[in-house]
Amino acid sequence: MRRREFITLVGGVAAWPLTARAQQPMPVIGFLNSGSAAEWAHLVAAFKEGLNELGYVEGKNVAVEYRWAQGENERLPSLATDLVNRQVAVIAAFGPPAVVAAKTATATIPIIFQVGTDPIDLGLVTSFRRPTSNLTGINIFAEVLTPKRQELLHELVPAAALVAMLVNPTSAQTQSEVRNVQAAVDKLGQPVRIFNVTTDRELDAAFATIIDQRIGGLLVQPDQFFTGRRDQLVLLTTRHAIPTVFVIAGALISYGTSLRASYRQVGAYVGRVLKGEKLADLPVQQATAFETVVNLKAARALGVTIPTGILLRADEVIE
Repeated sequence: MRRREFITLVGGVAAWPLTARAQQPMPVIGFLNSGSAAEWAHLVAAFKEGLNELGYVEGKNVAVEYRWAQGENERLPSLATDLVNRQVAVIAAFGPPAVVAAKTATATIPIIFQVGTDPIDLGLVTSFRRPTSNLTGINIFAEVLTPKRQELLHELVPAAALVAMLVNPTSAQTQSEVRNVQAAVDKLGQPVRIFNVTTDRELDAAFATIIDQRIGGLLVQPDQFFTGRRDQLVLLTTRHAIPTVFVIAGALISYGTSLRASYRQVGAYVGRVLKGEKLADLPVQQATAFETVVNLKAARALGVTIPTGILLRADEVIE
Protein backbone atom coordinates (compact mmCIF):
# COMPACT_ATOMS: atom_id res chain seq x y z
CA MET A 1 0.00 0.00 0.00
CA ARG A 2 1.32 3.43 -0.88
CA ARG A 3 2.09 5.84 1.95
CA ARG A 4 -0.46 8.44 0.77
CA GLU A 5 -3.24 5.79 0.54
CA PHE A 6 -2.38 4.53 4.04
CA ILE A 7 -2.57 8.03 5.55
CA THR A 8 -5.88 8.65 3.80
CA LEU A 9 -7.31 5.38 5.12
CA VAL A 10 -6.14 5.99 8.69
CA GLY A 11 -7.42 9.58 8.60
CA GLY A 12 -10.82 8.37 7.44
CA VAL A 13 -11.04 5.77 10.20
CA ALA A 14 -10.11 8.37 12.80
CA ALA A 15 -12.87 10.64 11.56
CA TRP A 16 -15.59 8.01 11.81
CA PRO A 17 -16.38 8.45 15.52
CA LEU A 18 -16.60 12.24 15.11
CA THR A 19 -18.94 11.88 12.14
CA ALA A 20 -21.07 9.33 13.99
CA ARG A 21 -21.32 11.61 16.99
CA ALA A 22 -22.29 14.56 14.83
CA GLN A 23 -25.10 12.55 13.25
CA GLN A 24 -26.55 11.27 16.52
CA PRO A 25 -30.09 12.66 16.96
CA MET A 26 -30.68 14.96 19.90
CA PRO A 27 -32.75 13.54 22.78
CA VAL A 28 -36.49 14.22 22.69
CA ILE A 29 -38.56 15.18 25.72
CA GLY A 30 -42.28 14.50 25.88
CA PHE A 31 -44.29 17.31 27.51
CA LEU A 32 -47.83 16.36 28.61
CA ASN A 33 -50.28 18.90 30.01
CA SER A 34 -54.05 19.19 30.46
CA GLY A 35 -54.05 22.87 29.53
CA SER A 36 -53.27 24.92 26.44
CA ALA A 37 -50.03 26.35 25.09
CA ALA A 38 -51.29 29.94 25.07
CA GLU A 39 -52.38 29.96 28.72
CA TRP A 40 -49.24 28.22 29.98
CA ALA A 41 -46.54 29.96 27.93
CA HIS A 42 -45.01 31.60 31.02
CA LEU A 43 -44.74 28.21 32.75
CA VAL A 44 -43.24 26.55 29.66
CA ALA A 45 -40.59 29.28 29.83
CA ALA A 46 -39.89 28.29 33.45
CA PHE A 47 -39.62 24.63 32.40
CA LYS A 48 -37.04 25.59 29.80
CA GLU A 49 -35.11 27.56 32.42
CA GLY A 50 -34.79 24.36 34.43
CA LEU A 51 -33.46 22.56 31.36
CA ASN A 52 -31.02 25.41 30.71
CA GLU A 53 -29.60 25.02 34.22
CA LEU A 54 -28.45 21.54 33.19
CA GLY A 55 -27.05 22.74 29.86
CA TYR A 56 -29.99 21.82 27.63
CA VAL A 57 -31.40 24.32 25.14
CA GLU A 58 -34.47 23.47 23.08
CA GLY A 59 -33.62 23.26 19.39
CA LYS A 60 -29.89 23.21 20.04
CA ASN A 61 -29.16 19.99 21.90
CA VAL A 62 -32.62 18.79 22.91
CA ALA A 63 -36.07 18.65 21.29
CA VAL A 64 -39.45 18.88 23.04
CA GLU A 65 -42.66 17.27 21.78
CA TYR A 66 -45.57 19.20 23.33
CA ARG A 67 -48.95 17.57 23.85
CA TRP A 68 -51.78 19.78 25.17
CA ALA A 69 -55.22 18.41 26.05
CA GLN A 70 -56.87 21.85 25.82
CA GLY A 71 -58.76 21.22 29.07
CA GLU A 72 -60.15 17.89 27.82
CA ASN A 73 -58.68 15.29 30.17
CA GLU A 74 -60.19 12.42 28.19
CA ARG A 75 -57.63 13.17 25.44
CA LEU A 76 -54.65 12.58 27.73
CA PRO A 77 -54.38 8.77 27.36
CA SER A 78 -54.05 8.99 23.56
CA LEU A 79 -51.62 11.91 23.82
CA ALA A 80 -49.49 9.95 26.28
CA THR A 81 -49.54 6.90 24.05
CA ASP A 82 -48.43 9.04 21.11
CA LEU A 83 -45.39 10.25 23.08
CA VAL A 84 -44.50 6.67 23.99
CA ASN A 85 -44.81 5.58 20.36
CA ARG A 86 -42.43 8.38 19.40
CA GLN A 87 -39.92 6.85 21.83
CA VAL A 88 -39.19 10.03 23.74
CA ALA A 89 -36.34 9.84 26.24
CA VAL A 90 -38.33 11.19 29.18
CA ILE A 91 -41.85 12.53 29.81
CA ALA A 92 -42.64 15.65 31.84
CA ALA A 93 -46.27 15.39 32.99
CA PHE A 94 -48.20 18.11 34.81
CA GLY A 95 -51.27 17.47 36.97
CA PRO A 96 -52.69 14.13 38.18
CA PRO A 97 -54.70 13.31 35.04
CA ALA A 98 -51.66 13.79 32.79
CA VAL A 99 -49.37 11.85 35.13
CA VAL A 100 -51.77 8.93 35.47
CA ALA A 101 -52.16 8.82 31.67
CA ALA A 102 -48.38 8.76 31.23
CA LYS A 103 -47.96 6.09 33.91
CA THR A 104 -50.58 3.92 32.21
CA ALA A 105 -48.90 4.35 28.83
CA THR A 106 -45.38 3.29 29.88
CA ALA A 107 -43.58 1.46 32.66
CA THR A 108 -40.12 2.04 31.21
CA ILE A 109 -39.77 5.64 30.00
CA PRO A 110 -38.82 7.95 32.91
CA ILE A 111 -41.66 10.27 33.96
CA ILE A 112 -41.07 13.50 35.89
CA PHE A 113 -44.32 14.74 37.41
CA GLN A 114 -45.76 17.82 39.02
CA VAL A 115 -48.87 17.14 41.12
CA GLY A 116 -50.83 18.92 43.80
CA THR A 117 -51.98 15.80 45.64
CA ASP A 118 -50.06 13.12 47.52
CA PRO A 119 -48.17 11.07 44.89
CA ILE A 120 -48.25 8.02 47.19
CA ASP A 121 -52.06 8.20 47.41
CA LEU A 122 -52.15 8.48 43.61
CA GLY A 123 -50.08 5.32 43.33
CA LEU A 124 -47.24 7.12 41.55
CA VAL A 125 -44.51 6.25 44.06
CA THR A 126 -44.15 4.16 47.20
CA SER A 127 -41.44 6.33 48.71
CA PHE A 128 -40.60 10.03 48.57
CA ARG A 129 -36.92 9.52 49.35
CA ARG A 130 -36.14 6.74 46.89
CA PRO A 131 -38.64 6.16 44.09
CA THR A 132 -38.64 2.56 42.87
CA SER A 133 -40.63 2.84 39.62
CA ASN A 134 -40.19 5.02 36.53
CA LEU A 135 -41.66 8.11 38.21
CA THR A 136 -40.46 10.94 40.43
CA GLY A 137 -41.12 14.67 40.55
CA ILE A 138 -42.54 17.60 42.47
CA ASN A 139 -45.46 17.75 44.93
CA ILE A 140 -46.91 21.27 45.25
CA PHE A 141 -49.57 20.45 47.89
CA ALA A 142 -52.37 22.19 45.95
CA GLU A 143 -55.00 19.83 47.35
CA VAL A 144 -54.15 20.16 51.05
CA LEU A 145 -54.07 23.96 50.79
CA THR A 146 -57.73 24.16 49.76
CA PRO A 147 -59.01 24.39 53.39
CA LYS A 148 -56.64 27.33 53.91
CA ARG A 149 -58.16 29.07 50.91
CA GLN A 150 -61.58 28.31 52.36
CA GLU A 151 -60.57 30.03 55.61
CA LEU A 152 -59.33 33.06 53.66
CA LEU A 153 -62.66 33.30 51.83
CA HIS A 154 -64.58 33.09 55.11
CA GLU A 155 -62.39 35.84 56.56
CA LEU A 156 -63.02 37.90 53.44
CA VAL A 157 -66.83 37.48 53.38
CA PRO A 158 -67.82 36.33 56.91
CA ALA A 159 -71.43 37.43 56.46
CA ALA A 160 -72.02 35.36 53.31
CA ALA A 161 -74.76 32.80 53.96
CA LEU A 162 -73.44 30.57 51.17
CA VAL A 163 -70.29 30.35 49.07
CA ALA A 164 -69.50 28.23 46.02
CA MET A 165 -66.66 26.06 44.83
CA LEU A 166 -65.85 25.09 41.25
CA VAL A 167 -64.34 21.61 40.87
CA ASN A 168 -63.41 19.32 38.01
CA PRO A 169 -64.98 15.93 38.83
CA THR A 170 -62.60 14.11 36.46
CA SER A 171 -59.53 15.07 38.50
CA ALA A 172 -58.04 12.44 40.80
CA GLN A 173 -57.87 14.75 43.81
CA THR A 174 -61.42 16.15 43.61
CA GLN A 175 -63.13 13.74 46.02
CA SER A 176 -60.59 14.30 48.79
CA GLU A 177 -60.64 18.08 48.25
CA VAL A 178 -64.42 18.17 48.50
CA ARG A 179 -64.29 16.07 51.69
CA ASN A 180 -61.79 18.52 53.20
CA VAL A 181 -63.98 21.48 52.29
CA GLN A 182 -67.14 19.90 53.67
CA ALA A 183 -65.32 18.97 56.89
CA ALA A 184 -64.52 22.66 57.45
CA VAL A 185 -68.10 23.82 56.94
CA ASP A 186 -69.18 23.10 60.54
CA LYS A 187 -66.07 24.79 61.91
CA LEU A 188 -66.55 27.95 59.84
CA GLY A 189 -70.35 27.97 59.83
CA GLN A 190 -70.41 28.84 56.13
CA PRO A 191 -71.98 26.28 53.75
CA VAL A 192 -70.30 25.59 50.41
CA ARG A 193 -72.16 24.60 47.26
CA ILE A 194 -70.08 22.45 44.90
CA PHE A 195 -70.32 22.97 41.13
CA ASN A 196 -68.95 20.23 38.89
CA VAL A 197 -67.43 21.78 35.78
CA THR A 198 -65.74 20.01 32.86
CA THR A 199 -66.68 22.23 29.90
CA ASP A 200 -67.01 25.92 29.08
CA ARG A 201 -70.78 25.48 28.85
CA GLU A 202 -70.88 24.06 32.40
CA LEU A 203 -68.68 26.92 33.56
CA ASP A 204 -71.11 29.47 32.14
CA ALA A 205 -74.03 27.62 33.72
CA ALA A 206 -72.31 27.58 37.12
CA PHE A 207 -71.74 31.33 37.01
CA ALA A 208 -75.33 31.91 35.95
CA THR A 209 -76.51 30.03 39.06
CA ILE A 210 -74.02 31.78 41.35
CA ILE A 211 -75.24 35.15 40.11
CA ASP A 212 -78.93 34.22 40.17
CA GLN A 213 -78.75 32.88 43.73
CA ARG A 214 -76.54 35.76 44.93
CA ILE A 215 -73.91 33.40 46.32
CA GLY A 216 -71.50 35.50 48.36
CA GLY A 217 -68.05 34.15 47.41
CA LEU A 218 -66.20 31.64 45.31
CA LEU A 219 -63.43 29.07 45.70
CA VAL A 220 -61.82 27.65 42.59
CA GLN A 221 -60.16 24.24 42.67
CA PRO A 222 -56.45 24.33 41.75
CA ASP A 223 -57.04 22.14 38.72
CA GLN A 224 -55.56 22.76 35.28
CA PHE A 225 -59.00 23.03 33.73
CA PHE A 226 -59.46 26.23 35.74
CA THR A 227 -55.90 27.54 35.81
CA GLY A 228 -55.91 27.22 32.03
CA ARG A 229 -58.94 29.57 32.02
CA ARG A 230 -57.41 32.12 34.36
CA ASP A 231 -58.24 35.18 32.27
CA GLN A 232 -61.81 34.02 31.68
CA LEU A 233 -62.37 33.40 35.39
CA VAL A 234 -60.89 36.74 36.41
CA LEU A 235 -63.12 38.49 33.85
CA LEU A 236 -66.27 36.71 35.06
CA THR A 237 -65.64 37.22 38.77
CA THR A 238 -64.80 40.89 38.24
CA ARG A 239 -67.74 41.56 35.94
CA HIS A 240 -70.19 40.03 38.41
CA ALA A 241 -68.42 41.27 41.59
CA ILE A 242 -67.82 37.82 43.08
CA PRO A 243 -65.08 37.73 45.76
CA THR A 244 -62.84 34.83 44.77
CA VAL A 245 -59.93 32.91 46.24
CA PHE A 246 -57.88 30.97 43.71
CA VAL A 247 -54.44 29.41 43.35
CA ILE A 248 -53.04 31.88 40.83
CA ALA A 249 -52.51 35.63 40.67
CA GLY A 250 -55.29 37.67 39.11
CA ALA A 251 -57.95 36.60 41.57
CA LEU A 252 -58.88 38.83 44.48
CA ILE A 253 -56.76 36.59 46.73
CA SER A 254 -54.49 33.77 45.65
CA TYR A 255 -52.79 31.31 47.95
CA GLY A 256 -50.45 28.49 47.06
CA THR A 257 -47.00 27.49 45.96
CA SER A 258 -45.17 29.05 43.04
CA LEU A 259 -46.19 27.23 39.86
CA ARG A 260 -43.30 28.86 38.04
CA ALA A 261 -40.80 27.44 40.53
CA SER A 262 -42.32 23.95 40.24
CA TYR A 263 -42.12 23.97 36.43
CA ARG A 264 -38.49 25.04 36.65
CA GLN A 265 -37.82 22.18 39.08
CA VAL A 266 -39.42 19.68 36.70
CA GLY A 267 -37.22 20.99 33.89
CA ALA A 268 -34.12 20.57 36.04
CA TYR A 269 -35.09 16.99 36.95
CA VAL A 270 -35.65 16.18 33.27
CA GLY A 271 -32.17 17.55 32.54
CA ARG A 272 -30.66 15.36 35.25
CA VAL A 273 -32.36 12.29 33.78
CA LEU A 274 -30.98 13.14 30.34
CA LYS A 275 -27.52 13.32 31.88
CA GLY A 276 -27.91 9.75 33.09
CA GLU A 277 -28.98 10.08 36.72
CA LYS A 278 -31.19 7.27 38.00
CA LEU A 279 -34.72 8.04 39.17
CA ALA A 280 -34.03 6.21 42.43
CA ASP A 281 -31.46 8.92 43.18
CA LEU A 282 -33.96 11.73 42.52
CA PRO A 283 -36.32 11.96 45.53
CA VAL A 284 -39.78 13.45 45.22
CA GLN A 285 -39.40 17.12 46.08
CA GLN A 286 -41.99 18.87 48.21
CA ALA A 287 -42.87 22.54 48.09
CA THR A 288 -41.87 24.40 51.25
CA ALA A 289 -42.82 28.01 50.47
CA PHE A 290 -46.42 29.23 50.22
CA GLU A 291 -47.54 32.69 49.15
CA THR A 292 -50.60 34.83 49.82
CA VAL A 293 -51.12 37.48 47.14
CA VAL A 294 -53.78 40.16 47.56
CA ASN A 295 -54.99 42.09 44.52
CA LEU A 296 -56.15 45.53 45.72
CA LYS A 297 -56.90 46.56 42.15
CA ALA A 298 -59.41 43.71 41.95
CA ALA A 299 -60.76 44.63 45.40
CA ARG A 300 -61.50 48.18 44.25
CA ALA A 301 -63.23 46.86 41.11
CA LEU A 302 -65.37 44.54 43.26
CA GLY A 303 -66.06 47.13 45.95
CA VAL A 304 -64.58 44.78 48.57
CA THR A 305 -62.58 45.82 51.61
CA ILE A 306 -59.73 43.45 52.39
CA PRO A 307 -59.53 42.76 56.15
CA THR A 308 -56.42 44.16 57.81
CA GLY A 309 -55.43 40.72 59.09
CA ILE A 310 -55.18 39.37 55.54
CA LEU A 311 -53.19 42.39 54.36
CA LEU A 312 -50.72 42.00 57.22
CA ARG A 313 -50.15 38.32 56.38
CA ALA A 314 -49.89 38.84 52.61
CA ASP A 315 -46.56 38.10 50.96
CA GLU A 316 -47.45 40.40 48.08
CA VAL A 317 -50.00 43.18 47.65
CA ILE A 318 -50.86 44.28 44.11
CA GLU A 319 -51.83 47.95 44.20
